[in-house]
Amino acid sequence: KESLNQLSHDLRAMIDHLDHGESILEGWVKKNTRTIEKIVKLPGDASTRGYYRLWTNEKSFVLMKMETYSDLGANLPFLVLQKHLSTNGIDVPTVLDFDPDRGMILLEDLGDVTLLRCLQEVSTPEVERDLYEQVIDSVVDLQLQASPHEGSPKLEAFTLLFDHKKLMWEVNFTVEHFYKTYLSRDIREKDRVILMNRFSEFCQTLADQPTVFTHRDFHSRNIMVTPIGAEENRLVMIDFQDARMGPAQYDLASLLKDSYYQLEDSQVHKLVDYYIVRREALSGVRIDREEFWRVFDMMSVQRNFKAIGSFASFLNRRGNPGYLKYIGNTFENIRRTLLK
Repeated sequence: KESLNQLSHDLRAMIDHLDHGESILEGWVKKNTRTIEKIVKLPGDASTRGYYRLWTNEKSFVLMKMETYSDLGANLPFLVLQKHLSTNGIDVPTVLDFDPDRGMILLEDLGDVTLLRCLQEVSTPEVERDLYEQVIDSVVDLQLQASPHEGSPKLEAFTLLFDHKKLMWEVNFTVEHFYKTYLSRDIREKDRVILMNRFSEFCQTLADQPTVFTHRDFHSRNIMVTPIGAEENRLVMIDFQDARMGPAQYDLASLLKDSYYQLEDSQVHKLVDYYIVRREALSGVRIDREEFWRVFDMMSVQRNFKAIGSFASFLNRRGNPGYLKYIGNTFENIRRTLLK
């Protein structure tokens, strides 16, 4: 605890030097801190947050740097949801320290290996399926343990819904960012009416489903794989701060119809069946398989369509073209689903 207190002191002194370049930062760290031996900026993701790995003589940590959140303090959604999830047995990163005025959160270091990286090295469909089954166990736990129940705190996430309005907002987001802005195209009125009417039907069906706690961005890049033994790994959810209530199929569709990694349809069928069996066993409630699949397919189309808008918006809003390469995979997911 004493060494962590000293580290926290050093971090607060260092925070203003993060943007001065790596060489200047490294020189400052060596001269002015007692605990930090090295600090390295990590590659960014789709967010505006900055991440740094720092080493002490004992272990490594990850520093998350964002805009100041003095107005929210401990009520920052990331902190509130981290506490809620960890309290309910969901494996999320441990928060070691935070400072709202400095926009700082100190986290345990989970390493650099995402589920996506693990999947790119799998040797057989059986190994691939085993990995996914472990993740699906986490999805079921999230839905059964983190959803509102007697004694739950009053979280804002419990009041936010994937209702018809929100789902259609996401559809329009893609029309705006992908078609109108990125492609500089207008959809003909006749086609627009067809597109919006059918999506509205989908979204109404999705909005009518019973709701569970959803991560909201549950895919292979937001699951860290951290070794805890010779042949055992932790599967840790990250990037959960935008959670809200939605259909049980929402996170499952995000995972199994991933823009970053495409599963064979036969594998998706086995994994959806695994989810249903696991969910029924733990909840004691039978699931209508035909209806579950119908909603899963609608959710997949809506979720993938929204992802295309997100990828285009990263270029339109932030000048980041790095996610455009995933649009083809995502359209392929939609095409294969609609063929059913």
